[in-house]
Amino acid sequence: MKILTSDQIKRVDQFTIKNKKISSIQLMENAALACSKWIKNKFSIQHKFIFLCGNGNNGGDGLAIARNLSKDGYSSLCFEYIIKRKSSKDYLINKKRLPFKTKVLSLNSLKKLSIGKKHIFVDSIIGSGLNRHLDDSLKEVINWINKNAEKIISIDIPTGMYTEYNSLNKYIIKASYTLTFQFPKLSFMLPEAGNSVGDFKILDIGLDENYIKKLSSNFFYNTKKSLKPFFKKYKKFDHKGKRGHLLLVAGSRGKIGASVLAGKVSFFSGLGKLTICTPKCGTETIQTSLPEAMLEINEGQNYLSGKLISKIKVIAIGPGIGTSKSTISYVQSIIKNSSSPLIIDADALNIISKNKKLMNDLPENSILTPHPKELERLVGIWKNDQDKLLKLRKLSFKYKIIVILKGAHTCISLPSNEIWFNSSGNPGMATAGSGDVLTGLLGGFLAQGYSPNICARIAVYLHGSAADIGSKKLSQETIISGDIQKYLSEAIKKLY
Repeated sequence: MKILTSDQIKRVDQFTIKNKKISSIQLMENAALACSKWIKNKFSIQHKFIFLCGNGNNGGDGLAIARNLSKDGYSSLCFEYIIKRKSSKDYLINKKRLPFKTKVLSLNSLKKLSIGKKHIFVDSIIGSGLNRHLDDSLKEVINWINKNAEKIISIDIPTGMYTEYNSLNKYIIKASYTLTFQFPKLSFMLPEAGNSVGDFKILDIGLDENYIKKLSSNFFYNTKKSLKPFFKKYKKFDHKGKRGHLLLVAGSRGKIGASVLAGKVSFFSGLGKLTICTPKCGTETIQTSLPEAMLEINEGQNYLSGKLISKIKVIAIGPGIGTSKSTISYVQSIIKNSSSPLIIDADALNIISKNKKLMNDLPENSILTPHPKELERLVGIWKNDQDKLLKLRKLSFKYKIIVILKGAHTCISLPSNEIWFNSSGNPGMATAGSGDVLTGLLGGFLAQGYSPNICARIAVYLHGSAADIGSKKLSQETIISGDIQKYLSEAIKKLY
């Protein structure tokens, strides 16, 4: 799924109206019906809705939603805020269709409201076309709503939020839910404003799909639908030799658990064979905890030492290995002598960040999995989200590698300059060992012959999807890395 700019979104609207022989007011009605349907499924008729409408097309959406809800017996009150001198044509049409009069929106009018837990604010003041600074009176309204509203639904995009970047933007409606149309906005994916979006839902309003396919974009949304065609199922005459062989280089004294976590999860990808290279101190733990794996026992007692003996081509390296002097030498040797893509995680990333010349030795299409601090060690401090994405893309392009920046909407940066933002996952994944689970999945899929970019996208999606399933059955606060592994089977079934 493409992520488009505000200008491109306007072009899609205009093309749809012109070529699908649908009027702009009917397109607005499509949007209103989709939003109304979602709201009615989510909230009972006991809830009371307070609509905050600008006098542009986003406000027209709000008025049309209010009308549709009131037809079904929902209590609706509409406030009008003048954001421009001339109201849009479709806004005025929907204003006339409204079965009750609107009220003037101001800080004073809001203060007069008696608000309870059943009141829900619907924000449709300014949509994705924001291109200027907000006036002071609207800033006051936004601050009041954020402090006093129990729940807020924003239509298309929270008021005050720019479609792309928001580094200097302090006044944004903090939505509980955002109902956006056809595709997500780039700003939803980024920390600077993403927290104001709440739980966003993408609603189909009938925009022209063929035209959307023709538009170019460097940003995409990594969804189950986009991945299903690439997922490989077992065939009748498959055997373990056909399902790939992964070498996992992981563990050191006190961190052998990382080997077990990553190793066990690699099998969940459908991997045929796994060999774990670990120091002597970890052999008993691994043989007991993971009897399915084979061992290459490293000559080091507590830390990796010497040189790699195995001839296995697909290697994942980093979980729990530490950064001892002998380990640094060992990692350097693997990087300099590998010709196939490597998966680089955790301490292996830290070793590279202290010797950046190693970046030049990475095989093309290697996969790096930093969290933000690890990325910072590789590329330096960024000024804002836009600068961060620029540095990330430069890193991928320069070294022809894939970089998975872990976090909310984990982003996958490809050498082609594309960035894919993930659609699955939740804050419960911020727990010890979660990265080891991802490394195991990546290794398993890469060893089976998935292309590195599809490997990255599928592994990241399933990692988040399993965590989503686990958090629903348990909670975001109590989920641990072992739970992500536990629910991978259910996540994979959903890709069938």
